[in-house]
Amino acid sequence: MALSKLLAASLIVSFLLLHLGEAYESQEAPQQTIEDSVNNKKIDCSGACSVRCSKASRQRMCKRACGTCCQRCNCVPPGTSGNQKLCPCYYNQTTHGGRRKCP
Repeated sequence: MALSKLLAASLIVSFLLLHLGEAYESQEAPQQTIEDSVNNKKIDCSGACSVRCSKASRQRMCKRACGTCCQRCNCVPPGTSGNQKLCPCYYNQTTHGGRRKCP
């Protein structure tokens, strides 16, 4: 008799834990989809690269490289130079020679 009560109690506890775990996951899912939709918005690469390359001596080349990096990373650092670590993907793009690709 004690064994059957123990078995019944353990089944009830297991069911409650499983149910609480599913309820917690269902609360987390909408928040993740909102974050994903915010992160998946495409930025205006031509406008962002125009600002980024406005003081470059070779603007055409700068805009071409910036545009490629922006398309790949969906991010362009603020300002006309520096700040590359604010966009890790942008910062990590390199040429075949190992130099930084993105202006």
